[in-house]
Amino acid sequence: MSATAADLMAYDAALAAYDPALGLEVHVELNTATKMFCGCPTGFGAEPNTQVCPTCLGLPGAMPVVNRVGVESAIRIGLALNCSIAEWCRFARKNYFYPDMPKNFQTSQYDEPIAFDGWMDVVVPAPEGSDAEDEVFRVEIERAHMEEDTGKSTHIGETGRIHGADYSLVDYNRAGIPLIEIVTKPIRGAGERAPEVARAYVQQLRDLIVALGVSEARMDQGNLRADVNLSLAPSGSDVLGTRTETKNVNSFRSVERAVRYEVQRHAAVLSSGGAILQETRHWHEDTGITTSGREKSDAEDYRYFPEPDLVPVAPSREWVEELRATLPENPTAKRARLQAAWGYSDLEMRDVVGAGALPLVEETVEAGASPQSARKWWLSELARRANDTGVDLVDLGVTPAQVAGVQALVDAGTINDKLARQVFDGLLAGEGSPEEIVEKRGLAVVSDDGALGAAVDKAIEANPDVAEKIRGGKVAAAGALIGAVMKEMRGQADAGRVRELILEKLPVVE
Repeated sequence: MSATAADLMAYDAALAAYDPALGLEVHVELNTATKMFCGCPTGFGAEPNTQVCPTCLGLPGAMPVVNRVGVESAIRIGLALNCSIAEWCRFARKNYFYPDMPKNFQTSQYDEPIAFDGWMDVVVPAPEGSDAEDEVFRVEIERAHMEEDTGKSTHIGETGRIHGADYSLVDYNRAGIPLIEIVTKPIRGAGERAPEVARAYVQQLRDLIVALGVSEARMDQGNLRADVNLSLAPSGSDVLGTRTETKNVNSFRSVERAVRYEVQRHAAVLSSGGAILQETRHWHEDTGITTSGREKSDAEDYRYFPEPDLVPVAPSREWVEELRATLPENPTAKRARLQAAWGYSDLEMRDVVGAGALPLVEETVEAGASPQSARKWWLSELARRANDTGVDLVDLGVTPAQVAGVQALVDAGTINDKLARQVFDGLLAGEGSPEEIVEKRGLAVVSDDGALGAAVDKAIEANPDVAEKIRGGKVAAAGALIGAVMKEMRGQADAGRVRELILEKLPVVE
């Protein structure tokens, strides 16, 4: 049964009475060319049930073989999370019936994961408008283990959910795609900031995964999915409360909202003398609530046992160290380094990261633009265009090198900021390089004194009252004449030279 606003306790009241504990399970779909235990391709968006074989369909007699790249990716993720890498581990069968699990068991890892006992320091931004500094929370990692994904069920009916569906369709293309499940230890002590800690952790984890290059980590395509575990205990208690697990939350904002909602719901149940049911719950993006799924099973209910058809995985220490050498710079450390180098304020850097523009700005600066100009174009003009067309900045169709090229023309005085916007029009239309667009469209700033002088004379003649003010010492009034000249010359006049000519032609009368 879903909760209503009346079933929720006010958030501040809930935090005054209870301490929240978080646990986050993040599933990362790897970008290997083939599935975890067979040679089927993993491309996204293929026709249903066209990327399957006897192995990933679980047909009798089919024998799995471990994907080496999948193991390599798991090790690199573990190392990046400061985990210990097992010298010997093995797969297990996790038994349960589910329509989109063709074998009726999932090949996973249980008590012997490939990576364990790690940590990540998560930077949680200070609240907007606050003078407080960003906070750092250490999130401890219980394990990162290898497993395979399930198929995908589509429920046909008015609701789009299994309840009330007329019938369901199953696509097994996704069954067997490599997954790494990253499980945190209980996160305690975050208090009222628990929702923000959850969001920041998933965001930072995604940045790390992308930097490693092991997954596209697109939440909208299911490459990265977060399960949010939450429990409440009376304030000051050391005993963890009964937890619920909100499944497959698919955006950073929703992770934060789901935690906040469950805190309020748990608190309302507990304060009224009720008990929390250990269960899975579904997050509803449209209404911002969770609803009951199924009673949550404990590990023993899955009847884990070692997978008899797969040999153990025993990565040599030499291989592990070779993989350690391939790790990129930690995204959080890199962000701090770039912020210091660029001279951005915390708010400016936060805006760049929030817009998904950090790599674009970095490449634009590397191509020769100043950090401030790179930020200006990506977060204003180009962000607006991306928003208008409903695409991500990276998919807009303008490259960092082109942005740097436009800024170089501005810096050289060839064009101004207003004309630069027309250059971006040309870039999006595929009209060539910034230089070619300026030439083809005739956008270069006019600096010729003859043409500028004629336009200034015309503006003075049309605005005698303004001219008199300038002669009388009100030099600021020159702005009106500059505007008239710019309009006459379609924004292509050299504004600085226009001002000089106006003051030359209208000297102040002493």
